[in-house]
Amino acid sequence: MLKKMEKSNMMKLLALGAAATAAGVAARTLYERTGKSKKAKRMDSKNNSVIPKGKAYFVGGGLGSLAGAAYLIRDCKMPGNQITIFEGMPIFGGSNDGIGTPEKGFVCRGGRMLNEETYENFWELFRSIPSLSKPGRSVTEEILDFDHAHPTSAKARLIDKDGTILDVKSMGFNQKERMALLKLMNTPEEKLDDMTIEEWFADSPHFFTTNFWYMWQTTFAFQKWSSLFEFRRYMRRMILEFSRINTLEGVTRTPLNQYDSVIRPLESYLRKEGVIFAENCTVTDIDFAEGDEITAKVLHLTDHGVTRMLELEDDDICIMTNACMTDSATLGDLHTPAPAPVLRPISGELWSKVAVKKQGLGNPYPFFGDANETNWLSFTVTSKGNKLLKLIEDYSGNIPGSGALMTFKDSNWLMSIVVAAQPHFPNQPMDQTIFWGYGLYTDKIGDYIKKPMKDCTGEELLTELLCHLHMEDRKDEIMADVVNVIPCMMPYVDAQFQPRKMVDRPEVVPAGSTNFAMISQFVEIPDDMVFTEEYSVRAARIAVYTLMGIDKKICPVTPYVKDPKVLVKAVQTSYR
Repeated sequence: MLKKMEKSNMMKLLALGAAATAAGVAARTLYERTGKSKKAKRMDSKNNSVIPKGKAYFVGGGLGSLAGAAYLIRDCKMPGNQITIFEGMPIFGGSNDGIGTPEKGFVCRGGRMLNEETYENFWELFRSIPSLSKPGRSVTEEILDFDHAHPTSAKARLIDKDGTILDVKSMGFNQKERMALLKLMNTPEEKLDDMTIEEWFADSPHFFTTNFWYMWQTTFAFQKWSSLFEFRRYMRRMILEFSRINTLEGVTRTPLNQYDSVIRPLESYLRKEGVIFAENCTVTDIDFAEGDEITAKVLHLTDHGVTRMLELEDDDICIMTNACMTDSATLGDLHTPAPAPVLRPISGELWSKVAVKKQGLGNPYPFFGDANETNWLSFTVTSKGNKLLKLIEDYSGNIPGSGALMTFKDSNWLMSIVVAAQPHFPNQPMDQTIFWGYGLYTDKIGDYIKKPMKDCTGEELLTELLCHLHMEDRKDEIMADVVNVIPCMMPYVDAQFQPRKMVDRPEVVPAGSTNFAMISQFVEIPDDMVFTEEYSVRAARIAVYTLMGIDKKICPVTPYVKDPKVLVKAVQTSYR
């Protein structure tokens, strides 16, 4: 039934996607002929004190757009009141969320792990954003100070069906798998179009039973059918993490959830600078000028339910979030499953509309064409007191905030949980505790609750977890303290990992663009990896500097994959 519904809802994306693929093939050479003269007018890159003439319009209110606005203010000297951010929801932050009340419980749709060594542009930007809670300190300083005081070292990374904490120092590879990984690391991406991880390891199904795979898969939410492109990029970009994947010591934690620790201070900074935040305002289409160049001319808006058009002037720029991985998410509660989502990716629909209008704007269909492959479900538990967290601490050996993921490797749902340092929300009472978890296989029947994960209430999800922890005899007393367990179904949360062709993701500033860029986890940035805060910030910086003609360095991807010491350690790890 889901497949039939999905095909019906995605017919337009399919038809438009085929045209977008054909349009994208011939795009690259166009850039050499067009798209430079108008950029030079917007900003004199040798004199950044010049105030830009035009306005900037951001489509989507996620981290990328907020970061882009900050770069315009900081590095382009654009007054904040010349910048508008359109967001269809009543709150900004995109997929960086964290919300709730003590009475109804709190929600984390997921946890975004930062990394001190590899998030180059993220840390650089947030050094210029003031902390909301530490006067005189930046957000970067606040986060790193907290992380250094609360280091991560997981002691219960993988747990078997008997409740035994496994020794996962060994990656579990055989020689054939080591050679396959080495070959992949050195295979040009041009040879990997549309390939999946499973296809690469087709001759070694044992690979998907190794400690490494269980840990790497659940740390980053990969599936066997995920893109080989992205798996290879993660292996290269996160090679430092490879040697410590069993402890996750490279994970950098924020003091609170990512909305309160990252989005709120950035939004506060932008509002003080006069940036216009247009919430409940959806951009439904974009018109471009005729000709070979890509020049955005008109934004079609649904503003608080009222349709209107906004015409761009000659010196204006438009930066569009071309897709969102938390599109169409739904929430349940303690006694109600998360409703089946309406399979309509709103951001993907806008992308599909613009992709057929101009060459080089990518193809959304490979990413949004099969929600059966891209969904997973998370759940957030809010309890009175710390009884359950204390039981988990005694079981795992990790105090809250020190343990990162605990994965139940034999779980039919492949369930994992994360217990953050408490409190995790600024309005969380001292006598309440929260933690979150997720499962990758939502269609599977539970080991103890004999229902698919996607059909479970919050109470049933927590019951399944307690059984995996072998704490079912404590269920009644634990449930007595529960305020709420909120399931969250996200049909497209893994969409950025779907198999694709090289041309399916557009460049940040497409070839031939004069005033238009795209930012998200669905744009192409060579060597970097999606599903990260860094990807959003790096894309925003590329977009702003390119469109505004700023001659300033963008922090490059640190080439740890070329560091002999790092490579030696990685080889040694593969033989542990």
